[in-house]
Amino acid sequence: MLSVASLLALLTFSIMASPVKVRNSRVTLPMTRRLTFSNVTDLLRRDEARLAAFSDSTYDRHAYVPLTNTGLSYVVSLDIGARKYNLIVDSGSVMTWVGANTPFERSTVGVNTGKPMSFDYGYGSFRGTLFKDTIYITEEITIPQMQIGVASESQGIAFDGILGIGPTAAGLGATDSPEDAIQTVTDRLFKQDTISQPVVGVFFQPSVMDQVTYGELSFGGADPYLHRGDIEYTRMTATPGSSWGINQRISYGTTNINILDDTTGIVDCGFTFLYVASDAYEKYKDLTGGMVNPANDLLRISPDQYNALQDLNFHIGEKTFSLNRNAQIWPRFLNHAMNGDINDIFLIVKSFTGPGFNFINGYVFLQRFYTVFDSGRRQVGFAQHAFTDSFSN
Repeated sequence: MLSVASLLALLTFSIMASPVKVRNSRVTLPMTRRLTFSNVTDLLRRDEARLAAFSDSTYDRHAYVPLTNTGLSYVVSLDIGARKYNLIVDSGSVMTWVGANTPFERSTVGVNTGKPMSFDYGYGSFRGTLFKDTIYITEEITIPQMQIGVASESQGIAFDGILGIGPTAAGLGATDSPEDAIQTVTDRLFKQDTISQPVVGVFFQPSVMDQVTYGELSFGGADPYLHRGDIEYTRMTATPGSSWGINQRISYGTTNINILDDTTGIVDCGFTFLYVASDAYEKYKDLTGGMVNPANDLLRISPDQYNALQDLNFHIGEKTFSLNRNAQIWPRFLNHAMNGDINDIFLIVKSFTGPGFNFINGYVFLQRFYTVFDSGRRQVGFAQHAFTDSFSN
């Protein structure tokens, strides 16, 4: 049996650096998948730490809110200032910052504003200074004088920093002063007329063992080549922090047995699992027959129960988005890192008590549906893609 260290060494996914493309006022960036957790305790603790930040009474919904690095991260490479950095894509943050591993090197036009930045976020922390420098999307497409956090001290981040794609209120971000307003890369590309609308489309491909896996960010609109059918949009709802909040109902099976009434929650790629309120979790547990595995706190089911597993349905807007039985389980080739056997079957639904919301559609949900974050119209959209119904787990 492979050790966890050997397994993780084999499972470092990457994508060949395809050119950044500009299509009809859209700018697309490839993403690479990286596995950064060493064991299940590490992975679960990171989700819990991110959730704790929402529960903190001192948490400022307009503050800088970075990602505590999850075990399954999507990373983009960007030239900022005078160097290239690998940044974790975070839909729950509005800030872009660097310097966690590779030191920041400013360009000849870079400016140190001298303004200190400091925050703690559960599993780690960031302390540094606000700079202004150029972000190079391509050689031709740049964002001059972009506000960038530069770390002098950080913990809990395995890469160079964060690329925040969270929602900002009319582009004002983290401060009330227009000249100091924190803007996302999406905001800036829109304001300088590089893209036609402040929208970013996100594509994640489910984990597979024998294929290159990848993702894509599409600034300015959805990439029509990466989704199937129309995109269903739903309005944003108020939630804590720099989060994309929506309303949805969750049901189970062909008869749509209600699990969670229509309620508010968040869509956040910074969380690995799918979280639902405790009463909804108990209903799902009973319907699937899952039993909590003490080794990793996940529900485990038998092969027969897996074969009987029915769709988990998310009723969003006027459409229903379903996770088939395979989409509801943890990738089995990663079971060693979850303190399990290769033949174990673990469900990806977990229980939580949210501070003002009742579900979190994390990475395991987002990898099955093309997602559009539209800060201009204050809405979030979903559509199926080529891997929605794949049996890759």
